[in-house]
Amino acid sequence: MSEASSKDLVELKENHSHPEKITKEQWKASALAGMASYLDAGSIVVLGAGLALFQEYLNLSNSAVGLLAAIGPNAIGCAIGSIIGGRLGDKWGRKRIYQIDLLVYAFGVLLITFCFNATMLFVGTFIVGVAVGADVPTSLAFVGEVAPDKARGKLLGFTQVAWSFGPVVVLWLAMFLADLGVTGIRIVFLHLFVVALVTWYLRRSLSESARWTKAAKTKGSQLRLLLKGSNLRGMAYTATIYLFWNLAAGTAGIFNPYIIKTLNAGSSQALSVGLSSAGFIISIIVTSLVFMRYSDRNFKTRKLLWGIGAVMQVVAYSLFLFLPFTIPVIIANILMFSSGGALAGEAFYKVFSQELFPTMLRGTAQGITFGISRTILGVWSFFVPILAKTGIGPVAALLSVFLLISGSVGFFFMPDTSGKSLEQIAKERA
Repeated sequence: MSEASSKDLVELKENHSHPEKITKEQWKASALAGMASYLDAGSIVVLGAGLALFQEYLNLSNSAVGLLAAIGPNAIGCAIGSIIGGRLGDKWGRKRIYQIDLLVYAFGVLLITFCFNATMLFVGTFIVGVAVGADVPTSLAFVGEVAPDKARGKLLGFTQVAWSFGPVVVLWLAMFLADLGVTGIRIVFLHLFVVALVTWYLRRSLSESARWTKAAKTKGSQLRLLLKGSNLRGMAYTATIYLFWNLAAGTAGIFNPYIIKTLNAGSSQALSVGLSSAGFIISIIVTSLVFMRYSDRNFKTRKLLWGIGAVMQVVAYSLFLFLPFTIPVIIANILMFSSGGALAGEAFYKVFSQELFPTMLRGTAQGITFGISRTILGVWSFFVPILAKTGIGPVAALLSVFLLISGSVGFFFMPDTSGKSLEQIAKERA
């Protein structure tokens, strides 16, 4: 047995012996894998922060702005990458996929950074979307498989902190460089290029997932099994909660600066970016202090967290239906949506996407549900700038309905998987 394989099996044994203890190696592995979330969210938000500037610089129509948002890391490009990457991660291993895709990501970011026409901008955006899409399901499967049984939510929540931290860095850079216009956005994209290369280098020291290594020797990854029994139910559940939540979160992530600047005459580029960054800071705080601390406690606690978060998010967008679109109301929306989203949003989707599927189908299942959600978000993104031109009302009303669906399904159909090993969950669901 190779040294790497021996280390993997020891790691797997430690997970069962100490179901709550997180080792330094597990923190390191989660941090490096979690950088997929940093790069994903960072690329989404910097594109959003620069939409109005690129529109003016390249003389893009509103439809072109919507198309740009639709093909990139927030939507269709990411969807294609996640479906392909998730499947290949199950067949070839997590490590092989999440190393290669970062180099592709870096190339796409360079195209955007130095674009001087619409073609370079669109091609670069699509490449970045595909690359980050491939990274997300493989990296998250890796984290879920190396995490201790009773700290899985904590480590997957940690990747969500990375997801929120990316936009904070990106938006603050964009705010400080706002006076430079498009040049400032180019500098922010260049920072993502550097982060991607550093992460790629550091990831080379990681071992393959122990659970995948063991499963690959004894089990196949038959795609047809996803369409049966508990796997099908798991896909229906995770796809529903993430799709309808992500329609709201994706809109906020990429369009908040654009909508705030466009619909509120008193808003500057710096102010719109600054307000958007506040939401991610709130998400970091709530995820760190609440989700990471309590998400592994028990089933009832998970339902309580989800229920509170779901209600807060519905109220957040309902505000725009009854109150004027002013800075105080925008701040209230950001506060409630960001806090609620940390409790009933992507973090729990990540947890359930690891817990509800067998090892050799885990990346495939998440790649498909992630891909479906991002594809529909891409279609939705195409119409957001057009809808927003008539006012915030139509967008807010639809987002409130979407969040109500996600929140209700997530609460009433939540599976009881807290604190259990992946093997125990698979046995119970089978």
